[in-house]
Amino acid sequence: MNKKLLVLDIDGTLTNSKKEITPATKAALREIMEEGHLVMLASGRPTPGVRKYEAELELAKYGGYLLTYNGARITRCSDNKDIFMQKFSKEYVHKLYDYCCSNDLGIVTYEDSEDTKEPYVICGRTADKYLEWEAKINGLPIREVPDFKERINRDVYKVLMTADPEKSEDYENELKELYGSEFHITRSEPFFIEAMSTGVDKAKAIARMTDILGIKHENVIACGDGFNDTSMVKYAAIGVAMANAQAAVKKVADFITSSNDEDGIVKVIDRFILCTSNVA
Repeated sequence: MNKKLLVLDIDGTLTNSKKEITPATKAALREIMEEGHLVMLASGRPTPGVRKYEAELELAKYGGYLLTYNGARITRCSDNKDIFMQKFSKEYVHKLYDYCCSNDLGIVTYEDSEDTKEPYVICGRTADKYLEWEAKINGLPIREVPDFKERINRDVYKVLMTADPEKSEDYENELKELYGSEFHITRSEPFFIEAMSTGVDKAKAIARMTDILGIKHENVIACGDGFNDTSMVKYAAIGVAMANAQAAVKKVADFITSSNDEDGIVKVIDRFILCTSNVA
């Protein structure tokens, strides 16, 4: 058997519009894991925000992995050990805070250190509806701090900024012009702009994992829907875009499956891993 590495974005890919893994998707994933294939969840979410799905899929039992913060942190589920971490300089966080204040954008980062029993979202400005949604889907409380730059006194994994969806691309491009040589900037949702250390993205993280696991590139399948999934969908031997994916993701995909509300992941598993279906 050629062991496959199936890499799955969470929101809009693994989960449906209700943020749930459907019974059919769960059963299909369990079937391939029982056969020895590997599953890695790859999300821009903070690590605490994916634990629910890790437990639901029993990734610790089946030897799965978590790729979080867009690839800034990789965790082995079997022993909860971090096997890769690349943090983002606090000086860059301070620069982004000043930019957000000047442009009236929301900004957060995350308290998720090894000695934190109760992780939370650190909010630098008044939480808008997008930041409230971010906190809710991750199951984390928001803490608004009076002096964001003083509070962020150590490096973090990621900064998340919010903007009006109609203007976010302009802000993304401006930030890339200002700081693109210093750190990595991308969007995950039309209203989320994310900043991480240079060299952090989902594709690079998957490449690290194939080296660690000894899995050939030809056995890597990656599925996604958001802007920040573009790199991994393009990189994978079989890059899959969901029917609900952004146009940029579909453009680089090898295969477009059904939507996240139509068990699109099941069709990918049937076609490319179990080889029981030729559904287009």
